[in-house]
Amino acid sequence: MTLHAPDVPDRESRPRAAVAMSPDAATAVLDPQSLGAFRRVCELAPLPVLDDLATSRARSVLADVDLLITGWGCPPLDAEVLRAAPRLRAVVHTAGSVRGHVTDACWERGIEVSSAAAANALPVAEYTLGMILLTGKRVLERARDFRVSRTRGNWLRTPRSVGNYRRTVGILSASLIGRRVVELLRPHDVGVLLHDPYVSDADAAELGVERVELPELFRRCDTVSVHTPLLPSTRGLVGRSLIDAMPADAVLINTSRGAVVEQEALTDAVLAGRIRAVLDVTDPEVLPPDHPLWECENALITPHLAGSEGNEWRRLADLALAETTRWASGAGFLHPVRRERLAFLA
Repeated sequence: MTLHAPDVPDRESRPRAAVAMSPDAATAVLDPQSLGAFRRVCELAPLPVLDDLATSRARSVLADVDLLITGWGCPPLDAEVLRAAPRLRAVVHTAGSVRGHVTDACWERGIEVSSAAAANALPVAEYTLGMILLTGKRVLERARDFRVSRTRGNWLRTPRSVGNYRRTVGILSASLIGRRVVELLRPHDVGVLLHDPYVSDADAAELGVERVELPELFRRCDTVSVHTPLLPSTRGLVGRSLIDAMPADAVLINTSRGAVVEQEALTDAVLAGRIRAVLDVTDPEVLPPDHPLWECENALITPHLAGSEGNEWRRLADLALAETTRWASGAGFLHPVRRERLAFLA
């Protein structure tokens, strides 16, 4: 992702800003170089960051800010907080979802909101692509068998179900991440089906995919990757009937939220050896220590690592900095979050 921003505003016109997130999030996402760059764009309140907006120090800082740079662990910006921040006009979020801290009071005030969701979508899509290709080739299972046997065996007897040529991949939801996965799949010899009730046939054709209804997605695909946000309407969306309709040895990949998938139904199918699963999220978020999927060879469980981590945090900071620079110059956000779109966002 290449980020472009307008010129840094003059010192006299720089907005006053503060960082509101957990100390751990600030340490991870905002390294000294990033903080220095923010200070060239805005008058940044001195650290430590604001992780409790009810303290006397927080109220003193809030009284003078035009902009909040938020992140994981930011407390809710409710009506009481906003009364303490009469000048606040914008929120730049250094992570994806703003549901945890941007409240109705913010929208009613007319506060502008930006999110780094577009930047955070990239590593999730990369993880997804990697898992699609690895599971298609059955890399993890074959590496495990190789480690045990220490012999290659007769590779010319590899089952024809192994490999990625002309596999059919299903994408559940044309979200930022889902669309990026579609883009990453284009160079590969796979067919891509999409289910998203808000995407038309014409939109799907523009994306280069075939739009299908939900049951057909699960019935036809060798791999289904879940990218729908967790909303009241999507909780348990991937239930037993859909899971049971998947072809034998199909793969379910979930990088969205665990509760989108009915955990018990998925567990039954995986334990029975009918399908395989790659789960970066589960329901609950960490399965109990005695859960059978931990020891199941047909399941790969990763610790919610698909999103930005390590050096990928810098991408979040860079996008937030570009958004802050645009807003401070009067150009407006390139990645705004709209209240009317919240029902479709993670």
